[in-house]
Amino acid sequence: ITVVSSADLMMEPPQENGVIQSTQGLYSSTSPPASDDEPFSTYFEEKVPIPEDVTQMFSFRKLWAFTGPGFLMSIAYLDPGNIESDLQSGAKAGFKLLWVLLGATIIGLLLQRLAARLGVVTGMHLAEVCNRQYPTVPRIILWLMVELAIIGSDMQEVIGCAIAFNLLSMGRIPLWGGVLITIIDTFVFLFLDKYGLRKLEAFFGFLITIMAVSFGYEYVMVRPDQGELLKGMFLPYCENCDSAQMEQAVGIVGAVIMPHNIYLHSALVKSRQIDRGNKKEVKEANKYYFIESTIALFISFLINVFVVAVFAEAFYDKTNIEVNAKCNASGSPHTDLFPLDNSTLQVDIFKGGVVLGCFFGPAALYIWAIGILAAGQSSTMTGTYSGQFVMEGFLNLRWSRFARVLLTRSIAIFPTLLVAIFQDVQHLTGMNDFLNVLQSMQLPFALIPILTFTSLTSIMDDFANGLVWKIGGGVVILVVCAINMYFVVVYVTSLNSVALYVLVALLCIAYLSFVCYLAWQCLIALGVSCLDVSCLGNRVSNNCHAVFIEEQPAYDT
Repeated sequence: ITVVSSADLMMEPPQENGVIQSTQGLYSSTSPPASDDEPFSTYFEEKVPIPEDVTQMFSFRKLWAFTGPGFLMSIAYLDPGNIESDLQSGAKAGFKLLWVLLGATIIGLLLQRLAARLGVVTGMHLAEVCNRQYPTVPRIILWLMVELAIIGSDMQEVIGCAIAFNLLSMGRIPLWGGVLITIIDTFVFLFLDKYGLRKLEAFFGFLITIMAVSFGYEYVMVRPDQGELLKGMFLPYCENCDSAQMEQAVGIVGAVIMPHNIYLHSALVKSRQIDRGNKKEVKEANKYYFIESTIALFISFLINVFVVAVFAEAFYDKTNIEVNAKCNASGSPHTDLFPLDNSTLQVDIFKGGVVLGCFFGPAALYIWAIGILAAGQSSTMTGTYSGQFVMEGFLNLRWSRFARVLLTRSIAIFPTLLVAIFQDVQHLTGMNDFLNVLQSMQLPFALIPILTFTSLTSIMDDFANGLVWKIGGGVVILVVCAINMYFVVVYVTSLNSVALYVLVALLCIAYLSFVCYLAWQCLIALGVSCLDVSCLGNRVSNNCHAVFIEEQPAYDT
């Protein structure tokens, strides 16, 4: 942390890659970076122009021009991990936890708003800002933590695709075969942006439409009780809920709010032509991006509701012996998945498709598998984009496009392929729980930095968070992190291993130390000046500010 003196303010601000380094961090120059210094990217080779329309306060033409990044971001709310959380919520708690899904989606929207504003105002995504703001060691640790989150998410997505292929082929395509197919088609689809950015965004819109139609078909076929659905959505109460149902509620929050999605959205918004030196254009971009994100997350919420409602209506309180009898009567080859006992039905993505086929016919199974395939394929592609943005931002990579795609795919694919080879498709629930815990632990490494940087006026200028957003954002992030830590503790205590307890305790010390460091920097950015040790001896003027740039003098613009 460096103290800014009045003498520093008289010096000419240096520039790095077209970015002026300033007090409390960086401040983007009003002119775009020189083309020679423009960082490599896979998504920004084409900028979408924004139509001029000065006569209207709201323009559908402009909204259409800004439409795209929010829908790509919303795919993370529809990945196979979320779908599995939805169906388990319906099967375990009925409609009782729909209000948790609604609340988590609203919280996600508010966090995505911060991510979009950072990208619009600064012209850099969160990983790039972290690269310039944090010292080397914290920056590397932060990158590794975010990469772990991306790997965990990507494994769920690829496995989801592989399960869909297995269901569609009636078991003829093994899990590892589905993983290999997903790897190949993901590489093909990722190069669609060569045909135009809008065509790529339209392709993602097509995949979202497939999900809506597939899961909407299941919803119409099952015909859930609309009164119970509305009651569960808007009455924040879980009547007669036990510990398993409360843990499921915590799991919903962890599945919906994903750390890498904050990094992704802050990068996607850079794809529009915005004059960041014009505050009116920046304000307008923030407005339209927020509207677009709201629409996109509303659609994703409806799709999630479809899944919860289907399993709540059809399979809540069902026992294994009931399902076994139904599957046996329908001639399903998967009857052995459900033992002959009176324990409550436990479902995952694979079993979910099987029970739909048993109760509602083969068409329900195949349509379910198509929806899962669309969810897995789309989220795998956006996950790859997240990996590229995070890696190029934190490490300032200058590699070719193909090399970066290959590296970011390989990091996640190899562990997924190993799981697919040595794990049976029918026994993946335990791995999915572990991956949810892994991602829950990484949440602070996205939420704390985004609140920190969007609260600094030297980065955000007039668009920095106000007092309400600082307090509200801090409370929301604290609650979300606390909920997810509870989920982690529940999972760890269920392992029943003293050796694992000791290992986890040691890891927790290092983990909490780093989280406390990030929280300390965040509190200083929020205005808690008593925590800024460099300012303890300088209370006379307002020139004492915390900055995060390592080994560089601080400047003002």
